[in-house]
Parts: sequence; C-alpha cells; structure tokens
Amino acid sequence: MKKSAAREGESAAELISKRIAALGDWRGKALGRMRKLIKEADPDVVEEWKWMGTPLWSHDGIICTGESYKNVVKLTFSKGASLKDPGRLFNSRLDGNARRAIDIHQGEEVDESAFKALIRQAVALNRSGKSKPSKKAKS
Repeated sequence: MKKSAAREGESAAELISKRIAALGDWRGKALGRMRKLIKEADPDVVEEWKWMGTPLWSHDGIICTGESYKNVVKLTFSKGASLKDPGRLFNSRLDGNARRAIDIHQGEEVDESAFKALIRQAVALNRSGKSKPSKKAKS
C-alpha cells in the first residue's frame, strides 16, 4: 500500500494508527474498523495526514476523511453527493452540494458491504475525472 509522507520520520499510516490508539475508546475501535474496511475495499488506497491531524484516504483524489469528536466518528466523502447510496449510509451533511458524511455513534454498526461499495464507487468517480454524474438522458 502506498503511503504519503506526513511528519518527518512518521508516515501517515503510523500517525493514523497512533490517533486510533490514543482515542482508547469506542471511537478508536470504530475508526479502526472503518479504516480496515477502506483498505479491504481499495488495497491501493493512499493514507494521508492532513489539516492539522485529520486522517484522509485517497485514490486519484480524496475518497474520505475520518474525524473523531466527543460523541461521533465522522467519515466525510468529498464527492458524496455524486455517489449512489442504496444502503442509506449517509446520515449527515445531506444538504450540501458536494460532501456527504456518515456519522457513527457509540454502539452503531455500519453495513460492511454497503460501505465498501461506497468506497469503490468513490474511487471509480475519482478515476473518471467527473465530479457529478451526467445529467444527460439515457438513450
């Protein structure tokens, strides 16, 4: 797996692992589980450490960020509004023009197959170079 440089001497992957361990509660477990699913869905994903300590996963563009707050772990998909979400995982930032997020609260589980499908779809959208699906009528 590719890794982007983060701080001198520490890779982004190492910094993300440290963040997960430092949380030390359900948030660390949730973020760790989602990280594992991201890597399973896209073995070529690039882990990055951005914006003053935010884990980010990319492949030909940003897939999503993983943030932890007091009561929620938030996975924000930069092009989430352009993704189909048949599993109805997106439950936050639903009014935005571009981003959509999945908020995970203590005790909640995210459907693994639906989440992996979102990751693969985000990668495919990044690779296509499009930010919005075509609005042309199907012929």
